[in-house]
Amino acid sequence: MFKRSLALVAGIALSVSAVVSQAAEVLKVSAIPDEAPTELLRKFKPLGAYLEQQLGMKVEFVPVADYAAVVESLAADRLDMAWLGGFTFVQTRLKTGNAIPLVQREQDEKFTSKFISADPAVKSLQDLKGKTFAFGSVSSTSGSLMPRYFMQKDGIVPEQFFSRVAYSGAHDATVAWVQAGKVDGGVLNASVWQKLVDAGKVDTSKVKVFATTPTYYDYNWTVRGTLDPALAEKIKLAFLALDPANPEHKAILDLQAASRFIPTKPENYQGIEEAARSAGLLK
Repeated sequence: MFKRSLALVAGIALSVSAVVSQAAEVLKVSAIPDEAPTELLRKFKPLGAYLEQQLGMKVEFVPVADYAAVVESLAADRLDMAWLGGFTFVQTRLKTGNAIPLVQREQDEKFTSKFISADPAVKSLQDLKGKTFAFGSVSSTSGSLMPRYFMQKDGIVPEQFFSRVAYSGAHDATVAWVQAGKVDGGVLNASVWQKLVDAGKVDTSKVKVFATTPTYYDYNWTVRGTLDPALAEKIKLAFLALDPANPEHKAILDLQAASRFIPTKPENYQGIEEAARSAGLLK
């Protein structure tokens, strides 16, 4: 009887160990919600399948409600990796002290934001003085922080310059607001703008780009600092191995609006941190 009890306990312990081990073999991934949730999932699905193949483990996409939730989840080790904007990365790095940016798209070295309007009379920001304007999310690097930073360098304080400042919450929503006449002008990241144009989801006979910001570093794939370094390196190499000459890889890269991925480092985002401090968004 005693032996059977020991065997039962041992069996339960092994089962629990197997469950824990299996749970540890799931890479939990998310992304800042700068586009509609369905679009984020559509973009990630082929990439997730590729990473599963390369890493030999399950990869699960975990949607989040807002930008802050990504930062909190990485800090609490509820996420292993996330697609972050430059500002969100800075927030995560400051909160955790050890979050590691692995890779960025080639264009993220010289990213820009596009100012748009459906008013044909608008040729510059000065033409929007006293009118309504939309940023994306308040935590968005390309949809809020950097455009605001560059405006302030030109002596424009949005809340004083425009009659009303609103936040659409996402880049595609900003375009929809401008196209529908909900606001007179708006700003969004260059990559999403181009994607919407290419997909025919914006009427370019109405909505026009009238200005582009100077360049800055933006998006990257970041892992939590407590992730196994060997696994982090495997993830990095998997991204760097994506080859646009390979049709399957090109399909993945196209969904990520990437020509290819390149290594990145925390120092690349010092300019973003300075802009955030200048705007009073970091203490």
